[in-house]
Amino acid sequence: MSTYDTLKQTAHNAPHEPGVYVWRNNENRIIYIGKAKVLRNRLMSYFSGSKDPKTAALVHNAVHIETIITANEYDALLLENILIKQHCPQYNAALKDGSGYPFIKISADAFPLVSKTRRRLDDGASYYGPFPHAGAVGTLLSLIEKSFPLRKCRRFHKRRNPCLYYHIGRCPAPCCAKISAEAYALITESVRRLLSGDHEALASDLKEDMRKLSANLQFEKAALVRDSIKALEMLSTQSSVLDFAPESRDYIAVAGEGVLATFAVFSLREGALVARELYRSQSAADDTESLETFIMMYYSQERPVPAIIYCEGAFPTLQRWFSEHFENKTAVLRPDHKRHRAILAMAQQNAQEDLRKRLKERGAGPALDELAAILHLPERPNRIEGFDVAQLNGTHPVASLVSFKNGVPDKKNYRLFKLRTVVGIVDDYAAIREAVYRRYARLLREEAQLPDLILVDGGIGQVNAASAVLKKLGIDCALVGLAKRDEELWLAHNAGPLKLSRRSEALKVLQFVRDETHRVATSFNQKLRSKDLCFSILESNTGIGPARAAALLKAYPSLHDLLALSPALLSTKASISIEQAQAVLAAVSEAVKQQEQYRHAATGSAAMLAAEALKTKEYPQGSSD
Repeated sequence: MSTYDTLKQTAHNAPHEPGVYVWRNNENRIIYIGKAKVLRNRLMSYFSGSKDPKTAALVHNAVHIETIITANEYDALLLENILIKQHCPQYNAALKDGSGYPFIKISADAFPLVSKTRRRLDDGASYYGPFPHAGAVGTLLSLIEKSFPLRKCRRFHKRRNPCLYYHIGRCPAPCCAKISAEAYALITESVRRLLSGDHEALASDLKEDMRKLSANLQFEKAALVRDSIKALEMLSTQSSVLDFAPESRDYIAVAGEGVLATFAVFSLREGALVARELYRSQSAADDTESLETFIMMYYSQERPVPAIIYCEGAFPTLQRWFSEHFENKTAVLRPDHKRHRAILAMAQQNAQEDLRKRLKERGAGPALDELAAILHLPERPNRIEGFDVAQLNGTHPVASLVSFKNGVPDKKNYRLFKLRTVVGIVDDYAAIREAVYRRYARLLREEAQLPDLILVDGGIGQVNAASAVLKKLGIDCALVGLAKRDEELWLAHNAGPLKLSRRSEALKVLQFVRDETHRVATSFNQKLRSKDLCFSILESNTGIGPARAAALLKAYPSLHDLLALSPALLSTKASISIEQAQAVLAAVSEAVKQQEQYRHAATGSAAMLAAEALKTKEYPQGSSD
């Protein structure tokens, strides 16, 4: 595969989240940094359509693309700014000059000035932001100027007579001693609260002003107020990549699947995200143990240890280890604040994304090999077929067949069965026997390929029922059952189950197949029950017979679709009178209300059962394998 094709494949597999992407050349040097609302869409745009010379040169010189997922587009803007200044990539023209996003500054004077700045100095002033959209800062400052009377002069000088701003009520004239420092401080504190996010009252007043202006047809003024509201909303966005807290911090997260683990380290220094590192490993340990081992290996005398390390879990031994091996005191903490939890969540998301890529690159081969060894199969089970049944008190009994090829759903080979032998009765074993017989008797007639492994959702009873059918058909095919209660494997005629580690990749493949069979069977059963209910409701009305009900349901598949019709439109569509249409819609409305009541009641009952199950550490009666 050429470098271009590799880059294009990387773009195609990029996450659908916001974030920053980094292009590197063959010397592993960063040559371009960009941000995106949807990383995959932005990166794929580099490989479609005609390209300008700069973009063509970038793609030609790049050999690798990295992505960093952020919490939102705002964080992506800020992180892009930080990284461009840090690395000065060859193809980034903007932001190289050191100019950053603007802040709003409240000076440290006795009578503070509120202004916009792009430089954050250690001058005792208060800084709010940064704000990626400079226009919003101007709007905010204009709003503050109109709402809070503060001084306008850049340099404070004592004056004898106040300026025009005082006479029009826009400045309290501290230069002429028209206001005390204490009274001025109260106004400044209101601005501080506003910039810190306490702007609900002001936003509410502005919305009321906008409504009144619109009602009076003063749309231009209303638009200006609307812009002020949008600018206020900008203040509510909290950044996960820039917070100006002085202490050095690392945020470390792990994502594991089977023996694979990826560790993400986000390093913040002087309040800015300066590095994101990913480390891959293979380990049979659980995530907590792997994380502890990684942290001890990651830090050394050559790598500066931060003041705080945030991670999920309690690690008292790590605290002792740091105190014995490093001079500076390092605290290993769980995130106790929303800001820290957000950064750690971002690290977790990046670790999870890298793990997803590894699993995709690796494929299901190792898991299928493990499964073959556990079940003593002669070769890897590349094709697996799974069965499950669904019914409600014997009504609309159905079965689903799902097909997996190389560990991935092969949906074109899914099948659904309306069961004939168990109508009106509850017999899961008979249902499995019918579904398995119908599937494989047909494959034998058609001389089609049989699967390498058959999975049934259930325990020894379901497995033995399926085994008897396969024996009758003369089919020698591997068969296993997966019971939900303890995630145990059952083989035909075995005295006891086979228990695998919850981290087993073979078990995860079987769980994937089992859960898919359950989803498909349940959805099919619910669809039939819903359709049956619709027919009975429609046919209960005068003038609606089977043919007319079928025609209506073909055009409007659900009760909600019918309820959206007006009596006049339903009268025309169904060729019935207005009075009959009104009666039909009334019946449908009542049925929808009853469905909602039933759904709420069922949800409440399920929650109560789950709570009891947690108390007793047992599953509630009625849960079936």
